Amino acid sequence: MRPHLVEIVGGSAFPCPDGERVLVAMERSGASDIGVGCRGGGCGICRVRVIEGAHRLGKMSKAHVSDAELQAGYALACRLYPLGRLTIEVVE
Repeated sequence: MRPHLVEIVGGSAFPCPDGERVLVAMERSGASDIGVGCRGGGCGICRVRVIEGAHRLGKMSKAHVSDAELQAGYALACRLYPLGRLTIEVVE
């Protein structure tokens, strides 16, 4: 299976193999657009907003992504798994 393309608005684009987290794929590609913290869904440093594309999410802290924000496309890149081509933007 071909990896999914992840594009960051105003930044890098990199492949993300099926089942791999966006943050891990970004680091492996050598890009550094997204901040890296705990890598476990608890610190919120890797907060992004999905602009377009199918994805699934792993468990992450509600302190950093509320239910309303989740519905608006916000996620933590360390818990974001693309299911196809994905466009995201980094948020502070």
